[in-house]
This record gives sequence, structure tokens and C-alpha cells, in this order.
Amino acid sequence: MADVMPAVFFGHGNPMNAIQSNAFTEGWKRFGQSIPPPTAILAISAHWYGPDLAVSGSVSPETIHDFYGFPGELFEVTWPAPGSPELAERVRNLLLPVDLRFDAQRGLDHGVWAVLCHLYPKADIPVVQLSIDSRKAPEFHYEIGRLLQPLRDEGVLIVGSGNIVHNLRAYDWENENTSPFDWAVRFESVIRNFMLEGKDREVADYSSLGDDARLSVPSPDHFLPLLYVLGLRREYEQVSFPVEGIVGGALSMLSVKVG
Repeated sequence: MADVMPAVFFGHGNPMNAIQSNAFTEGWKRFGQSIPPPTAILAISAHWYGPDLAVSGSVSPETIHDFYGFPGELFEVTWPAPGSPELAERVRNLLLPVDLRFDAQRGLDHGVWAVLCHLYPKADIPVVQLSIDSRKAPEFHYEIGRLLQPLRDEGVLIVGSGNIVHNLRAYDWENENTSPFDWAVRFESVIRNFMLEGKDREVADYSSLGDDARLSVPSPDHFLPLLYVLGLRREYEQVSFPVEGIVGGALSMLSVKVG
């Protein structure tokens, strides 16, 4: 069991975290230092969300600056980790007979590099991205995670990147330290308790949680990466939370470690 690579979901938050040092980025860094060096990384990010399932196969994926309105220095950041067509092919084989598109042009979006640059600043570990198929129900994403479990025995770190609570319309842009909204606290707490109790399929059924779910997850893209990570969880494994916090009242930075 000691040889099994953990899996992790990161609440990635603001892209500015890529060039800042704060409690969240320091927590990410500590996580990276606490685990064995991975052979490769498979990332599932909220920012590759579209109407099919695809895997990136670029040998040298570009750093995608998929945002606007931020300082110029953020657009100058590059994180030139190599890709791994070999890992992409391994993912394709594990997911058979699910239809999976091979994308040789896809780079790494900020949901990936803005976090991983703190874990692995040398950018020397191969990274592959798996897209989130927007056509599918939450249970599909959880089951894809289950199919990917063998990668953990092969030294691959699987990373989900999103936010359990992600409501930018309600976010307090004037004060990120504002008190969290009651609905955000309740929703994060319920999801957290489900995970602690091993009720991962209840997490996948998050929309049944009423108005708190509707406000916390107005669109599923940032929540779904968590389900991949929970699908990687084995029966004996516990979860822990290496990073915690809610910023702007409506953005959960909770990280979830499996294993």
C-alpha cells in the first residue's frame, strides 16, 4: 500500500495564485514535498470542459493563458513541463471501450499550471490532461476515475483542479477576506462530511442538496474534477484536507487528498 501514489483535488482559485505566495500556494508546495516524486501527472481541470472526452498527447504542451483582465506579468508565466504521449495512450487503453479523442495540440490550462508550478517549479515531470465531457452526468465522471485507478500503482499522480464552491457572481471582488456566505459553508461542510464518511456517490449526487448546491455549483465544470479523484479512492483509504479556506465569500479553496 505504501507504493500507491495518492490522488489529489486542488481548489485552484484565482489564476494570480501562480505568481503569489499565500497560505494556499504554500499548502500546495508542502503537499508536493510530502509525496514521492511521480513518474508522470494526469490532470483533470475545470478549464478543459467540452462536448467530448479527450486526452492531450503533445510532446511539449504550451502554457495556455486562458483568462483576461489580469496583470501582464501573469501572461508572461510559462511552465514548460513535457507531455507524455505514452501516458496518453495508457489512459486511452484503460478507458476502453469509452470513446476517447487524442488531441496532439492541447496545451496546459491555468487550472493545471497555476497549481503545479508550486509543486514542481522545475517543470520536469511529464503532464497529460484529460478533458471533462460536458454531455455526461456526474456519475460518469466518477466511474472514469475508477477506471483510472491502476495508474496510481504506476507512480502517476492524478490531479483534479477546480473548486467545490465556485460562484463568481456572488464573489466579493472588493474583499476576498469577506466572511463566507452561509450557503457556501453549509455546502462545503456537507460535501466534506460525505467524503469523510466514505459516501462518495452521495457527493456525485450533489445537485440533490437543493439551493445550497444551486448557489455553490451554478455550473458543474469546477465541481466535476473532484469526482474523478473520489473515483480513484480505494475501499480502505481515508481522505484528508491539506488546504482549506473560502475566499471572497463564495470560492472554496479546499484541497482533498486520497491515500
